[in-house]
Amino acid sequence: MTATIPMNTTNGSRDAAASRELHAPEDHANGLPDAESNPNAAMLVRYDRAVRLLGLDAGLNRILSRPEYEITVSVPVEMDNGDVEVFTGYRVIHSTTRGPGKGGIRFDQQVSQDEVRALAAWMTWKCAVVNIPFGGAKGGIVCDPFALSQGELERLTRRYTSGIIHTLGPDSDVPAPDVNTNEQVMAWLLDTYSKHVGRHTPAVVTGKPIALGGSLGRREATGRGCLIVIEEALAHLGIPFRGARVAVQGFGKVGGIAAELLHTAGATVVAIGDRSGAMYRKDGIDIPSAVQWLKSHALLEGFPGADAITNDELLALDVEVLVPAAMENVITSRNAAAIRARIICEGANGPTTAAADPILDANGVFVIPDILANAGGVTVSYFEWVQNRAAYYWSEAEVNGRLDGVMRRAFGEVRRTADQHGCSMRTAAYVLGVNRVATARRFRGI
Repeated sequence: MTATIPMNTTNGSRDAAASRELHAPEDHANGLPDAESNPNAAMLVRYDRAVRLLGLDAGLNRILSRPEYEITVSVPVEMDNGDVEVFTGYRVIHSTTRGPGKGGIRFDQQVSQDEVRALAAWMTWKCAVVNIPFGGAKGGIVCDPFALSQGELERLTRRYTSGIIHTLGPDSDVPAPDVNTNEQVMAWLLDTYSKHVGRHTPAVVTGKPIALGGSLGRREATGRGCLIVIEEALAHLGIPFRGARVAVQGFGKVGGIAAELLHTAGATVVAIGDRSGAMYRKDGIDIPSAVQWLKSHALLEGFPGADAITNDELLALDVEVLVPAAMENVITSRNAAAIRARIICEGANGPTTAAADPILDANGVFVIPDILANAGGVTVSYFEWVQNRAAYYWSEAEVNGRLDGVMRRAFGEVRRTADQHGCSMRTAAYVLGVNRVATARRFRGI
């Protein structure tokens, strides 16, 4: 295992990095400029915009722009056939200025250190935007979880947990589910940690099963948060919610639940998509039927209740609301001009590249940025952590009511910040989040 303390950079090098974002050499693997395909570069470009508006001093800038701690760990696992495979795992603690590091763990073949760095920083700003007392962290293992058996996944999770055990704790670093992980993975993590420290410690992880101290409402929280901010954005723009056309890319833990909640609330979900492709029906898709199809078939492909289209076509549909809830970098400088949605609600982390921002702004697209739009999950994770610490649990109605209040308050604060600075909602969210972390850092000192 290696632990890395990153070197600081000067203002000059940071500004130079930001200015290179639109002029980087091309990454031939995906046809995007290197900096546009790199989520950490996108995060830093948005961070720099906020720093300039805030007039943040150089020393504080150097502190906030870098992770506090990074771990790369080898994860040996005995496979079912007796072979030993060694996987690579990461955990990045971006900031503990406002509280313990908070952020999910993902299992995916595309996991990289730069991706985890960006996700950890986004968690810092996200927690600050909704004003909960957490910092930012993230983790991941480079693997194909769909190629692993349940036993292999358990051994992988437990060995990775042992590798990062010294960072974990209710007061230091609190993981949660993310891409391709779930409450079962969190249960294995909790059990491994509790065995190491010699006591049951439910507050070390959130998003765990209800039977182990998980919170009611946590599974739906990110999708419910998207519903709430979409309601706020439509009202702000004077667009009726009932009948508003919505396209959702990603039909999993975030997009699938958001689609269900939007459908139930009276919006018209005309398109849904997953990794197999997308489905479109002009008059609206029967979302409960699509959910049942997915449970039986694992993918949306072949769903009989709509016409097949591509995910690229889904992004360009003429709708009131587009919800990219899959992975990073799906809206880029290459396709941003084709977006016809009035509102983008970023259910995923980093679905829009920094180079796409000015194109969307110029076309009048109202973007609810990821660090606000998908903050429902970490908000209810905070509620779960609080309940674990108090050993007192709330009803689902209490959880949902508290979430509603937090999300609507945060939307209003970001919108007022945008009006104050004459900037986009994304830049305003960064200004709000960065300023809260910077204020706490000034009080704490160095």
